[in-house]
Amino acid sequence: MKVLVKAPAKINLSLDVLYKRPDGFHEVEMIMTTIDLADRVELTLLEENKIHILSHNRYVPDDQRNLAYQAAKLLKDRFNIEKGVEIIIEKTIPVAAGLAGGSSDAAATLRGLNKLWDLGLTMDELAEMGSEIGSDVSFCVYGGTALAKGRGEIITELPAPPTCWVILAKPFIGVSTAEVYRRLELEKMDHPNIKEMAGAIKNNDYQSVCNNVGNVLEEVTLNLHPEVAQIKDQMKRFGADAVLMSGSGPTVFGIVQHDSRMHRIYNGLRGFCDQVFAVRMLGERHTLD
Repeated sequence: MKVLVKAPAKINLSLDVLYKRPDGFHEVEMIMTTIDLADRVELTLLEENKIHILSHNRYVPDDQRNLAYQAAKLLKDRFNIEKGVEIIIEKTIPVAAGLAGGSSDAAATLRGLNKLWDLGLTMDELAEMGSEIGSDVSFCVYGGTALAKGRGEIITELPAPPTCWVILAKPFIGVSTAEVYRRLELEKMDHPNIKEMAGAIKNNDYQSVCNNVGNVLEEVTLNLHPEVAQIKDQMKRFGADAVLMSGSGPTVFGIVQHDSRMHRIYNGLRGFCDQVFAVRMLGERHTLD
């Protein structure tokens, strides 16, 4: 028996960090939405009691470091599953890019194994388990658009954002999320207006969405990696309506509504950057088949 699951990337339209918590995590407020750039996760039932990860991407670990492995292990242990699974991950989302590729693979594994192992769990139950794996996994279980609080696991659904193109560009560098958070000086940072962004999305107000993009982590990453700032400048120069770094980076995205401008930005960046994509926002939540 085999189950195929799409694992879409996410972008942060707004990302704020409020304070460092006693447990060592940071209290965050984020507005995230899934985009039509997705990995494909194929789950095959094994009679042998093991978890086997396969990926042709050399940056994807095939052991317990892999979040999809951790998702399968969590379900196996929690529900005493005696059978195994082979997890084939076909990567399209760049690795270590601020797009939650690993978290989305884990969320897809949770949704897929719920079906493959006939567990009968609700989406809320899967999301709660996802929070034990990583901060973005709960959101990725649901997909769509949401306000995330706490470590990222307290999810409030929002409507789909206004229809537009998202152009993404990732330079050939990796960014350490832990290092970015370590260098945050929250009292000196400009904090985005999360409430305004949520209102803009609810009102389907494209211009207000553009006016309210913001990411408190951006300044740190731009200082560490000047090439990220260069990509931002190029996107603005080519005519994007709003430009922002996603997550802790290094991927930068720009949004536009018109096809012609999307093509101009996409083609302009391809001569400047290694990985460039032009996709739509998905907006809709996942469902349990």
